[in-house]
Amino acid sequence: MQQIPVYAFTGFLDAGKTKFIQETLEDPRFNAGERTLLLVFEEGEEEYDFSAYPHQNVFQYTLDQQTVTTKELKDLAKKHKAQRVVAELNGMQMVGDLYTRFPEEWVVAQEVMFADSTTFMAYNANMRNLVMDKLVGAQMVIFNRLTSGQDTMPFHKIARAANRRIDILYDYTDGSTAFDDVVDPLPFDINAPIIELKDEDYALWYRDVTEEPQKYEGKTVRFKAQVAMLRRDRNAMFAPGRFVMTCCVDDIQFCGVPCRYEAAQSLESRSWVMVTAKISAEKHVLYHGELGPVLTAISVEPAAPAVEEVTTF
Repeated sequence: MQQIPVYAFTGFLDAGKTKFIQETLEDPRFNAGERTLLLVFEEGEEEYDFSAYPHQNVFQYTLDQQTVTTKELKDLAKKHKAQRVVAELNGMQMVGDLYTRFPEEWVVAQEVMFADSTTFMAYNANMRNLVMDKLVGAQMVIFNRLTSGQDTMPFHKIARAANRRIDILYDYTDGSTAFDDVVDPLPFDINAPIIELKDEDYALWYRDVTEEPQKYEGKTVRFKAQVAMLRRDRNAMFAPGRFVMTCCVDDIQFCGVPCRYEAAQSLESRSWVMVTAKISAEKHVLYHGELGPVLTAISVEPAAPAVEEVTTF
């Protein structure tokens, strides 16, 4: 099955998505006549100027992000023998919901978020779930309409809280741009003989260890967690973890790490324990064929509940 790469551009209305896509299609390094399906899920004030780029193989459609079906998308790609898809997404809709309706052969090659710095903080305060939805999956966020000398740290903190790997570009009104080069230190020492996690640091550690499990190979960690039982290997494994909230109550989910422990069957589900364990990077059914962290318990002891049952980033 031939895969079709998708280049997705997210962000709220008038954040600069259309302008960027227009300029990208005008760039011969990107557009040398490839058969491109241009899907517009949000109509803003700007319109695409077909005359400014090789347009004979660019096929534009305006679709409803809430109602478009997998069949519609598949039929469009087949009709035009599309080699790739460029999609301008609707900022008021969840990205993941659309992705679940992409045809099987469509693969997101890149996701870029655009954010108007003059309105971003208001969106984050009032529609944080939609902001986080865009940041979590993006490879890059571009904060535009910044004035020279403007403090960028508030934008940095929000973006990196959602996604530690995201690239951040600042686009200024004087025409200059600058990449964010702030290095965020982890709040725990991964080179210590035992990595001691404070209760409030579990979410950050979980995200870091699942993103880069090999970085933790052979290290020892100690943390407080709740017990979750695994359907498989329940006699010799369990999954200590915490309930984690990314942005709002609706997205709270349990984030646990599979852990080998001979006495796992004796543990009570949802009880609190203090776990000390060795970390290894292995394949496990929870990671769908990819490498992920697997713990081997050194000790599992009863513990008092964390002050905050739900932890955040």
